[in-house]
Amino acid sequence: MLNSPETNIQVLPTELSVEPIRSDALFQLPDGSILHLEFQTVPKSKPSLPMRMLDYWLRIYRKYECPIAQVVIFLKQTDSPAVYINEFAVGNTIHEYIIIRLWEQDPEPLLPNPALLPLAVLASTDAPTALLEQVAIEIEIDKIEEPEQQQNITACVEMLAALKFDQQLIR
Repeated sequence: MLNSPETNIQVLPTELSVEPIRSDALFQLPDGSILHLEFQTVPKSKPSLPMRMLDYWLRIYRKYECPIAQVVIFLKQTDSPAVYINEFAVGNTIHEYIIIRLWEQDPEPLLPNPALLPLAVLASTDAPTALLEQVAIEIEIDKIEEPEQQQNITACVEMLAALKFDQQLIR
């Protein structure tokens, strides 16, 4: 590359503009590392998801300078091969992250935690309606004592369930 006899070389501006982007969720863990979560309904985006994940990682690392675990959670079932891509690779740059396809996950670990109930409705099951009913029961019983928290979780369940269920069934 540097030994190239090419004479048609263009000098580029050295200032690199950085457009602001917002991650879906960042958590500082007790060990000082950061957990970065991105929720996606469709795998296609511009710029591509792998490039965005590298961009997020670089910006997070630049700000916090600590280990970062990145997880992309695909919410809506799709046959797209893009939901299996867990890295950005160009030249010498390789950046990997974790992919979770929610429709392949067991709902059982999600059900005991009220904060994860909205995700449970999108998990793997042979009886989706029964799973939706089970989530509704979990919200109704006294596991969630604060009415405001119960309303928020109910709203989140309704919103995510709409990705998979008919609106009438959700009600």
